[in-house]
Amino acid sequence: MQTKPLKKKINIISLGCSKNLVDSEVLMGQLKANRLELAFEEKGTNADIVVINTCGFINDAKQESIDTILQYVNAKENGLIENVYVMGCLSERYKDELNKEIPDIDKYFGVNDIKQIVSELGGRYKKELIRERELTTPGHYAYLKIAEGCNRKCTFCAIPLIRGKHISRSEEEIIDEAKRLVNKGVKEIILISQDLTYYGIDLYKKNNLARLLNSLSEIGGLEWIRLHYTYPAGFPEEVLYLMNEKPNICNYIDIPVQHINNRILGLMKRGHSKAETMRLLEKIRKVIPDAALRTTLIIGFPGETQEEYQELVRFVKDFEFDRLGVFAYSPEEGTKAFKLKDDVPEQIKNDRIEQLMGIQQSLSLKLNKNRIGKTFKTLIDRKENEYYVGRTEYDSPEIDNEVLISSPERPLQIGEFYSVEVSDAEYFDLFGKVSHF
Repeated sequence: MQTKPLKKKINIISLGCSKNLVDSEVLMGQLKANRLELAFEEKGTNADIVVINTCGFINDAKQESIDTILQYVNAKENGLIENVYVMGCLSERYKDELNKEIPDIDKYFGVNDIKQIVSELGGRYKKELIRERELTTPGHYAYLKIAEGCNRKCTFCAIPLIRGKHISRSEEEIIDEAKRLVNKGVKEIILISQDLTYYGIDLYKKNNLARLLNSLSEIGGLEWIRLHYTYPAGFPEEVLYLMNEKPNICNYIDIPVQHINNRILGLMKRGHSKAETMRLLEKIRKVIPDAALRTTLIIGFPGETQEEYQELVRFVKDFEFDRLGVFAYSPEEGTKAFKLKDDVPEQIKNDRIEQLMGIQQSLSLKLNKNRIGKTFKTLIDRKENEYYVGRTEYDSPEIDNEVLISSPERPLQIGEFYSVEVSDAEYFDLFGKVSHF
């Protein structure tokens, strides 16, 4: 008779943003150090225990988290798995409500409860492993979180309610973790936090992002450093000149402007006006002409008029962002904007998103066609069917454009860089061939 193994298999499900993913990787590092058997987002019900790291940011993300929780509660009720635990933003924000509505979860944990989760799962939290993670990304790139929380006062955002105030990690701790990642084979590090622009103000009484970037750029073997989530207000412009000096800091800036109309920006309490936004964006384009700029916009904020929306349309057409994401406003409990009447109908929100993304699609095709005949350093992420799929420094994984490379004569190595000449372009993809090996 086959006996059940003594050690139980734990399946980690990570939902939401890359910051959540890092938390899941930290948890997995602790569990692995305790010699517990792990799986990451494994399909089916082969695991004994499931831990779901939830997102509680906007309605769609919350719904995905709830659906995933109910899926595994159902599996537990049918005897397919033994235990289900929930952690992360949703359970931090709605722990009491979740306990009441879905009591079949074995235990709910918040965003800072990794020690308790490790203990609950039969392990011992090891403080000496604080910078060790079990990477779930392809081995050649990794996210590196440089701070927690947020001090901004945006009226639509619940992150400060969930994650608390901004807390920067020390430069020494970040550099040490970056070196560990590079020693594991990581070649691209993507810096993340809720607000990269605020880095160091709490610790060093001044913005320390440029100094941190300079130190990271000196790490041997680190070929790409990428910036995500740089808030426009207080953007440290010395970073732009450093990007020009350091070839391994990608000419890529993710800078969420959210809107361009002054009245809406004021209602959002973004801390930057239209004029200030335009001055910063034009400065970036002047200092780094080939920089890829990614932004996000929120449409349908309470009270947004057709005229204010059209101002946003003109802005998108005129400025020509390289990458653009558009989201419909959704009211979030506990935020200042929640008190405002959500008076833009959902159909109008959807129509506006469709129009803006249609404009961006045309812009993306134009910008991509301008790259035909040019050669770019390209990192190979994976192979799909007959194509190798890579990225240039102007593209972040999973959200931006990709380069599809046909190389039937000679296999390419995943995680390696090649010089690729672009031969054709579509709306969100480039096609190319290796110009030399």
